[in-house]
Amino acid sequence: MTAAESAQRTAPSNLTSDPTIGLEDFRRVRARSEWLCRFLQVEDFGVQPMPDASPPKWHLAHTSWFFETFLLQPHQPSMQLYHPAFEHLFNSYYNGVGKPFPRSQRGNLSRPTVGEVMEYRAHIDASVAALLAQDHPPQTWHSLVQTLQLGLHHEQQHQELLLTDIKYNLGHNPLYPALKENPASQLHAASKARDPLTYTTFEPELIEVGAAAGFCFDNELPRHSVYLAPYALADRLVTNAEYLDFINAGGYQRADLWLSEAWAGLQREPRHHPLYWNWEDGQWFEYRLDGYYPLVLNAPVVHISGYEAAAFAAWSDARLPTEFEWEYAASMLAPELGNFVESQQLHPLPQQGGYNQMFGDVWEWTSSSYGPYPGYCPLPGVLGEYNGKFMSSQWVLRGGSCATPQSHIRASYRNFFYPKDSWQFSGLRLARNL
Repeated sequence: MTAAESAQRTAPSNLTSDPTIGLEDFRRVRARSEWLCRFLQVEDFGVQPMPDASPPKWHLAHTSWFFETFLLQPHQPSMQLYHPAFEHLFNSYYNGVGKPFPRSQRGNLSRPTVGEVMEYRAHIDASVAALLAQDHPPQTWHSLVQTLQLGLHHEQQHQELLLTDIKYNLGHNPLYPALKENPASQLHAASKARDPLTYTTFEPELIEVGAAAGFCFDNELPRHSVYLAPYALADRLVTNAEYLDFINAGGYQRADLWLSEAWAGLQREPRHHPLYWNWEDGQWFEYRLDGYYPLVLNAPVVHISGYEAAAFAAWSDARLPTEFEWEYAASMLAPELGNFVESQQLHPLPQQGGYNQMFGDVWEWTSSSYGPYPGYCPLPGVLGEYNGKFMSSQWVLRGGSCATPQSHIRASYRNFFYPKDSWQFSGLRLARNL
């Protein structure tokens, strides 16, 4: 690698970081990825269930490639690549690094084997540990820690993708195999009657949105002012029972409830219920990562597209909140109080007590298009491809899910997917005008 190429891959000055991040954090996050795969069989590691998903072993290799490419090589320019072909095979979309292997063909890669991928991970882990043990000038150390923290959050994103992609594979298998049995799941309790939906009202106000301190991605910056008109936000997520009412009322047959593009897609590929729901023997069943069970009526509805969320909101004489309405309400709450991946439930849970489910359980669709904030600057160099080039034709989701690591989420976090997508742990919360 030339010196110029190395400089292109170093962390930019506008990437915020925590100077206390170090080797133990790296080891913890890396071990978590492998822990999530502990219930897989070797046959599961190479399956790509659809073009938008990736095989588990690809996720494990790609996150290692990220550290090799953006952390190790810039700080050790003379370092030899672990395997010269891996820069092509496990590059996701960074055209500034080289030509990525086609996403839709990742499932065709029977080699390298799972064992070889794990050896690659171990090599990268040892190399990063050695790098962190060296003495570095303050400016170099600052750049190194910035990139290290970005890589850890990048791996946490892939930990959630691992679970959603595994679920798409197992959930489309007629055997409906569980990733792991969960006899202690709170979802095995009988559904109780749902609590009436209530709303919290918010007065008109000029607010500040975007990341204020600590680590964030570039799409959360710069912090800026937004005026909010008065609005009301539901105090909990929409439940399976409420979504079932929408289905039974013919919501999927009413063109007036759907955006034009959504209605056209529904005619081309009819599906009249959320992903992973099935009608059998006179009742609804749902595939979960702990198996195949009767639908839990008071649990949040999950795996719905943005189009489905918007149609349900229209049927409810409500709307989806904007991302800024959501962020303002969430900024008053503690993000660690939620059902995240650490609970090991791997499915959204019914509302408990007065907690309003703003964090964890399901990613909440908003009505906001994913675009740059005023004054947005993508990260310089190749890392500028991380977020900025995807700011087109997608919607923002907020709040994290039951598959999100708890330490990964914050009120300003902006997730984004195409409104047709439903394989993520996505649900909705209603909003209304005042």
